Amino acid sequence: MTDELVESDDGQTPVEQALAGGDPHRVGWFRFYFADEHWEWSPQVERIHGYEPGTAQPTTDLVLSHKHPEDYGQVAATLDEIRRTAGAFSTRHRIIDTNGEVHHVVVVGDQLFDDGDQVVGTHGFYVDVTPSTVKRRDEVFSAAVEMAEARGPIEQAKGMLMLIYRISADSAFELLRWRSQETNTKLRALAEQVVTDFLGLTYDDELPPRSTYDRLLLTAHCRVQP
Repeated sequence: MTDELVESDDGQTPVEQALAGGDPHRVGWFRFYFADEHWEWSPQVERIHGYEPGTAQPTTDLVLSHKHPEDYGQVAATLDEIRRTAGAFSTRHRIIDTNGEVHHVVVVGDQLFDDGDQVVGTHGFYVDVTPSTVKRRDEVFSAAVEMAEARGPIEQAKGMLMLIYRISADSAFELLRWRSQETNTKLRALAEQVVTDFLGLTYDDELPPRSTYDRLLLTAHCRVQP
């Protein structure tokens, strides 16, 4: 059984424990169980959708009802693909909260296993990257290029994550910190591995699919040399 799913006394996985320490309005975890279409949201994800913590009862219909009309088809198709393949995924789309406010979110998920090592669902995190609270895309690109040119591996890894997921420097660092804490891997060593993995990809004119980067990010700690 993967170490990502060992639960604490309060029932949270290390993924959820790490995310709980982040900005309460920007990052949160979720779980989705295939068999009964059961969803679980952290208080942070409830807030992103406009609910007070403990008041939302998420269902597939509720989850989809919050998607921006222009992004609904994309998200519905991604959900169908997750059910079919039970694989890792990532998506960037818009949701509309209960107050009618639009949020831009990045959602990344991986397989959720039961005690018998059977895949029973998916779990992962939301990052609220709404343009009103983060850098505009051109600013993100410029900052990412500067970071990628810097000598520090953490800055290089942040720059790469900013470009791949189109998120701010703070959000990129939060993702690295989450993986470092969750896997008990030194932040610098993890960042170096992420840079090595991303630069080691081979491709022609187009970048590899984002799912390739998702898998490398979620398993980078396995390749860090002791």
